[in-house]
Amino acid sequence: MEISDLTGDDLLRVLATLANPHRLRIVAALAEERNYVSQLARELEISRALLQVHLRKLRAAGLVSAVLELSDDGQAMKYYQVTPFALYLTPQAIMVAARTLGEDSYRDAELLR
Repeated sequence: MEISDLTGDDLLRVLATLANPHRLRIVAALAEERNYVSQLARELEISRALLQVHLRKLRAAGLVSAVLELSDDGQAMKYYQVTPFALYLTPQAIMVAARTLGEDSYRDAELLR
């Protein structure tokens, strides 16, 4: 994912998703190595339930992906990994993205005021 691939709405979603310390720590941990929920929760010292919430948001924004694999003992394990992305924000890139903002973005912004 590159900034030129994103609409204004997509860019807002990515930036809002990354504007959370837990999600930044999750991306940082997964940038080092892919991992499964229980191990990642232990490493980050957060509950699995909270981790699942943040992983869902990261997946929805296209920042992480998951693959289901079988362990040696036949147990299904979902491994998460970072989806490669590069966001080089410039005023020009923001100007291009802003032209594609949908009406929902403005309504959502008003609700946050």
